[in-house]
Amino acid sequence: MDYKVLLVSAEKKEGIEELVALMKGKTTLMSGHSGVGKSSLINQIMPGKELKTKAVSGWSGKGLHTTTFAEMFDLPFGGRLIDTPGVREFGIVDIEKTELSHYFLDMRPYITACQFNNCLHINEPGCAVQVAVNEGKIDVDRFVSYASMLESIDEKQY
Repeated sequence: MDYKVLLVSAEKKEGIEELVALMKGKTTLMSGHSGVGKSSLINQIMPGKELKTKAVSGWSGKGLHTTTFAEMFDLPFGGRLIDTPGVREFGIVDIEKTELSHYFLDMRPYITACQFNNCLHINEPGCAVQVAVNEGKIDVDRFVSYASMLESIDEKQY
């Protein structure tokens, strides 16, 4: 889908240089689940910063929540980095069911070819998205993710 993906490890010090190169001169927001190592990664990107980190829990095997407020840092190589507290869960807010497919870049080329302009791409006749899934043009796992998210949107939003 043409997203740049980097394999980065603060622990192994891998991928840091490539990440730094992408961040130069830009404002970057560091976001993700609690305890995944955002602060550890920032400590690698900004030597000497020494943000507080915690060890992985021996009980759960998961990282522990450390950052408690958002903070912006000037990067030594140009640009800024915003560190945010970890999130426990991501949810869908203020998106109508008929809008959701527009957030799936791999579905966009097919949406306008559907027979109905309010197609939800689940079981409507003449659905170009369903045809694309069946022909392997849209990954089945992506479509399952879409369908699951669609189901989670509360009808009471309207």
